Amino acid sequence: MNRKNKWIIYGIGLSLLLGGCMDNGTKEAAGPYKDTFVRVQDYKGEEYVLRNGEDADKIAEENSDEVQKAVKAFFLEKYKTDVKVHNIVGNKDGATVFVESTGPVHFYTTAIVPIDLSDKKVLEDRITSLEGEIESAIQGGLYHLIFEDEFHNLDQYLGEIVSEYAVVGKTKESLQNVGGAGYMTPYYYLSTPPEDKAIQPVYEAYLNNPETSVNELKSLFSKADFVAEDYNFTIQLYMESENEEPDEELFTKIQQDIKSMNSIPKGNYSVIINDNLINEKVDDGIKDNSLQLTFPDSIVKK
Repeated sequence: MNRKNKWIIYGIGLSLLLGGCMDNGTKEAAGPYKDTFVRVQDYKGEEYVLRNGEDADKIAEENSDEVQKAVKAFFLEKYKTDVKVHNIVGNKDGATVFVESTGPVHFYTTAIVPIDLSDKKVLEDRITSLEGEIESAIQGGLYHLIFEDEFHNLDQYLGEIVSEYAVVGKTKESLQNVGGAGYMTPYYYLSTPPEDKAIQPVYEAYLNNPETSVNELKSLFSKADFVAEDYNFTIQLYMESENEEPDEELFTKIQQDIKSMNSIPKGNYSVIINDNLINEKVDDGIKDNSLQLTFPDSIVKK
């Protein structure tokens, strides 16, 4: 299996975990939640649900302190990283816990805490995650850390776009409560393959010593093994007004700008502009009228 196919499979798996109630992102495919759309400016992720998670959600809520303590210990022991817990959502067999790192290596991710539904017991010694998800999230945070100037340029550009055009990003609260997709800002998120050779030495150094300097971490990044197509930036904006269709002129402009910019992080860029509404149950704003430039037509910056 080649690297590209492995990355696509990983991305699908992450989507299934974080969007358990949505089939393909359209209103028609949202099943019982097809009408649960709200203004993106009002969306904080508080109504998010996972399929068949009602029973586990109640048990997790009753044992919230225990779940939080166990998850924090899990990240500290296995990944040498302090996290804060923002949200706990029941899933079919337990609880999906949304966390944010607290250190300079910044990312959002999830852990899965199994629950014995018959005994109503939290199995805190069996915490796990979707394969490669946490590793990928940390690697994305490390990529941001060692190329901070380039990320600043991307952030500045998108900040100017939001200032000049009638579009907005997601709220910070929604990223905290249901983001879980690695390095994220209100305007984009970064996905990396969990076994990427270019950043693996950086990741290993971080796990050995989280206090390793940024300069040393940067020196360990293997440019010879870097594949831009594997570092996926998804820029996703929403129309500011509730009754506006996605702006095709802006959609074209952003693509042209990304193609011409040489000071932003190297990677594979997708661009999505949605209307103003997002499905509050499944954390998805992509609908039939969304404008999308995605794989295999995305923009590769090498």
